[in-house]
Amino acid sequence: MTEDEAREAIATTVPRETVEKLHQLIVLVTDEMSRQNLIAASTVDHIWVRHILDSTQLLPLAPERATRWIDLGSGAGFPGMVIALLRDTMQVTLVESRRKRIDFLSFMAEQLGIADRVRVAGARLETLEPSPHDVISARAFAPLDRLLPLAQPFARPDTVWLLPKGRSAASELEAVTGTWQGDFNIVPSSTDPEASIIVASKVSPIRNAPKSKPRSKGRR
Repeated sequence: MTEDEAREAIATTVPRETVEKLHQLIVLVTDEMSRQNLIAASTVDHIWVRHILDSTQLLPLAPERATRWIDLGSGAGFPGMVIALLRDTMQVTLVESRRKRIDFLSFMAEQLGIADRVRVAGARLETLEPSPHDVISARAFAPLDRLLPLAQPFARPDTVWLLPKGRSAASELEAVTGTWQGDFNIVPSSTDPEASIIVASKVSPIRNAPKSKPRSKGRR
């Protein structure tokens, strides 16, 4: 997919004003790249595909009723900042522990006019006060066996977990066999034919249970 095709795909589903805000986000990120390494340099010329569209594809996987979204390891704001721009009823918490990125995320939320709906939690996830969210997202945050116990305090049984995992989705699910249970699906990424997204709900640790594979659907 080309950059033009990615922009066009997004423009057909959101208002023109939102596309303009997404372009503004790109300008802010690329300008900040001269001061800190926010995204891989090799992806800068493909930012609409690799970061914007890659983020927007998560929204249709979230419940329409969702109003509280927490994004772990937000970095440059993907996907959390993009989600906040796409759905104006969403309260988004961005979890980021690196000082320069915390400052940049706060600045970006102000510049985009969404600071009233975007909270930048500048701390390590394990130090935050637990609170339930409708959606948990994590893009390159941690392997599943580490991510699930860290993020569990922010989930309810009906929380939807949206976890882009590249090529490692199946192997990471295999690694939590016997320790975690829930409805686990693997959804192909629309931006990378070799990548997948783990979509999960009813996630909970298994207590004193024999090893068994989590329920999984989709491409493995």
